[in-house]
Amino acid sequence: MRVQNITDRNEMLNIITKCEVCYLALSDEQGAPYVVPMNFGYHDGYIYLHGAQFGRKMDILKKNPKVAINFSTDYQLRYQSEHVACSYSMKYRSVNVEADNVEFIEDKEGKVDALNIIMAHYSDREFKYNDPAINEVAIFRISTRKMTGRKMHYQ
Repeated sequence: MRVQNITDRNEMLNIITKCEVCYLALSDEQGAPYVVPMNFGYHDGYIYLHGAQFGRKMDILKKNPKVAINFSTDYQLRYQSEHVACSYSMKYRSVNVEADNVEFIEDKEGKVDALNIIMAHYSDREFKYNDPAINEVAIFRISTRKMTGRKMHYQ
């Protein structure tokens, strides 16, 4: 079994595209970690996320915009001996994104564009959004400039 770094940006984007959920990691003012599974969209070097305007996640983001996002896919359990626990391992591919700043999208047109990016990740349909829904949702994006990938495979 061997861990290999992924350096090809296209391979990392392929991993992101295959994922249905990403995991957003935050840290509050006391340094306590907080991880949230989220739906997402990717477009032009940014991960787009949405949620309620209020709550723990938003409180943390407004005070500490440093975040990390994890994507992982292609899991395959394997073992050398089915009776030896330590011989079990997992094959996978993953991408981590780190960012020092979360960019909040506040204007209606920007929110609609971001929601369309998110929905395009899950559906080929076109959607319409009503004003109350747009006004109530928080939308933010995170740059993928600092992105690393890894894969576990077998020789």
